[in-house]
Amino acid sequence: MLVVGGEALVDLVPGESKVDHGLTSLLPRLGGGPYNVALAASRLGAPTAFLSRISSDRFGQALRERLTASGVDVSMVQSGPEPTTLAVVALDEGGSASYTFYTEGTADRLVADPGPLPGDVTTLCLGTLGMVLEPGATTYETMLRREAARGVLTSLDPNIRADLIADPGAYRARFRSWLPDVRLLKLSDDDAAWLAGGADPATAAKTWLDAGVDAVVLTQGADGVAVHTASGEVSVPSVPVRLVDTIGAGDTVQGALLAWLHQRDVRAVTQLGADDWRAALGYAAAAAAITVSRSGAEPPEAEEMV
Repeated sequence: MLVVGGEALVDLVPGESKVDHGLTSLLPRLGGGPYNVALAASRLGAPTAFLSRISSDRFGQALRERLTASGVDVSMVQSGPEPTTLAVVALDEGGSASYTFYTEGTADRLVADPGPLPGDVTTLCLGTLGMVLEPGATTYETMLRREAARGVLTSLDPNIRADLIADPGAYRARFRSWLPDVRLLKLSDDDAAWLAGGADPATAAKTWLDAGVDAVVLTQGADGVAVHTASGEVSVPSVPVRLVDTIGAGDTVQGALLAWLHQRDVRAVTQLGADDWRAALGYAAAAAAITVSRSGAEPPEAEEMV
């Protein structure tokens, strides 16, 4: 089983109508980086559980219902009266998204450590706000180290939201401290450059491999997806599609990769050769192309991957 830990939130996405003083109406869409990863992995056939604290408010109820509808195990989901995190989304002319977050006192950052995960858990995936906002960040960090020590395939997508990182230097140092416990690091080339202080993402990837990571997957927008390992680099192009927006694209790549690995019972990414990586990345790129052809984060179902 895969376990995905991190925030579940509501994206307020621009609609088509105009309201007061030319402001665009906002439509609620269920999301959050780890939440989207869990949906993608489950929809693509991997048994997946979500670990977070979700509000008991109406948004929280909808978040939980969508997980269940997508086949995600919610037995590890905690509940609380705190409000749901909100993210106001702005889209540029090319459909790329930027976010303003409302996180003070929200439910997901108060997640409690469940203790050692069940023995049938083979993969733990963490990332985004869950690794930034305290006290939840410390909870997830503890889980990362504990599960890595017992041989679980650990995966991390930092999914940087710079406006929420009060001390970039301290966060970069903390990120580096996680690397010996991360087997699969997936991130965008923009996030890689930010974490590396402006360095070239490919150069940064090699540094992170030296720090202990087994594979670094870089999403490169229209330029496709690449992976860096001790054996070298493998890349695949993006899949041409009519772009609606990029919300959830990287999350879909992550979920699809984890589903692909699970389907083949891959417990260590060091087992993969160049042809394996080419197939895995191609699968992930195809899944992401379906997501970006839709409004909001709506990962594909397995039957759409033909």
